[in-house]
This record gives sequence, structure tokens and C-alpha cells, in this order.
Amino acid sequence: VQLVEFGGGLVQAGGSLRLSCAASGFTFRYYVMKWYRQAPGKERELVAGVTIDGGRKSYAESVKGRFTISRDKRKNTLYLQMNSLKPEDTAVYYCKAEGQGSNTEYWGQGTQVTVSS
Repeated sequence: VQLVEFGGGLVQAGGSLRLSCAASGFTFRYYVMKWYRQAPGKERELVAGVTIDGGRKSYAESVKGRFTISRDKRKNTLYLQMNSLKPEDTAVYYCKAEGQGSNTEYWGQGTQVTVSS
């Protein structure tokens, strides 16, 4: 099982990044997918989530209107489009897969996002 995030980097405030999370080794379309982030010295927090069919999406208040989560079942990939980035968005971003009706969950290794002011 693998979840590999990429697309992070250094961007100026107001800029955009698109994170991707490539899934393999499990049936992607049967899992709820989420993005989390963890800033230095802070706890990991939920950023966004998307249901199995992609029909429902949820966001943390701090990113609503700026971030968009999506999934592509053909490519087994989860995305996070991040616009109007702020320095407080600086963190390591992780994707997570959650099995329905089970305690199965998988995490990626994370990708660093740094927003300069």
C-alpha cells in the first residue's frame, strides 16, 4: 500500500499550489480520502475531506473558499488545489485513506508547503 504526495514547494503569499496524492496497493474508490496538515509545533489538523463517490466535500474553516479537494478514480489520485495561500498555510501536508466500515487507514509521507510573506 502506498500514498505518495507531491506538488509541495515554496510559494509567495497569494500564490497557488496543487497537491497530488497517488494511491496504489488498495482499492482507492472504496476509501474516503482526506488531507491533513501539520505545522511546526502544532498538532496535525484536518484540512479537507471527500466522500467515496466525490459527491460531498468538507473543509476546515480556515481554508474554505481557498482550497478545493477532488479525486480521480481513474487515476487513483487525490488532489488539493490551494489558492490565495497565506503564510499560516505553511505545513507538511498529508493525505489519508479511510476504509468504510473498518478501522483501516493509510497515510502518505507528507509534502512540505511553505508560503512566504
